[in-house]
Amino acid sequence: MTENASTTAGTAAGTPSTGTGFNPGRVLVTGGGSGLGAAIVQGVIAAGGTPVVLDRDISRVTGVKAFEVDVADREAVEAAVREAAEMMDGLDAVVTAAGIDRCGALDTVPADQWEKVIGVNLLGTASTARAALPYLKKTHGRVVTIASTLGIKAVGDATAYCASKFGVMGFSQALAAETAGQIGVTTIIPGGMKTRFFDDRDEQYKPQDDSRLNDPERVAEAILFALSQPKSCEIREMVIAHAEEGSWP
Repeated sequence: MTENASTTAGTAAGTPSTGTGFNPGRVLVTGGGSGLGAAIVQGVIAAGGTPVVLDRDISRVTGVKAFEVDVADREAVEAAVREAAEMMDGLDAVVTAAGIDRCGALDTVPADQWEKVIGVNLLGTASTARAALPYLKKTHGRVVTIASTLGIKAVGDATAYCASKFGVMGFSQALAAETAGQIGVTTIIPGGMKTRFFDDRDEQYKPQDDSRLNDPERVAEAILFALSQPKSCEIREMVIAHAEEGSWP
């Protein structure tokens, strides 16, 4: 695990899309090096907060603290979360945006790659939340987990991804019940987004019409809205997708 040498930009000017003057505080974002995670980082900065990134590729992260870590590695996650929390003297929120996919029929996707999807998407979510719990309980903070429309509606050639995201849904609901009154738990259920998520797929599994993909900045705005709620109010689940999203309902 290595730390990006750049300086945390927690004092950047700007206001959140809610217009309430809300500051999200100290926010740890997994997968913050690109895509949705990067959009969340920028949203936190714009709202006056201090983000810190956990990602296996931090080469494009600038202006914020970042730790190079594979979220499927539980021990590495625990060490990174602990170091990040101690560096910032606590945590106010965690957003688990790291995610991967391996498309194909069950008997064609290599077992180790299939299990890697579960390791990153589900176990990585659980490991990050577990490691952050002591800090979030002190601040009555929030965990925002990222599921998918394919976590509520399954499709073929996506058994690993669907299993992982259905798992995130169940994990999040159980964690919310377990920690009610101690921390907040919100599950964001996005549809397809205009990110690099699809870049390494075979052509048949790439979106053929990206006009029906949502902008990750819109999803990030929804996450900031969920974080902005008062302690007595919880947004438990939120579906956010392009108006012509094909995988929902």
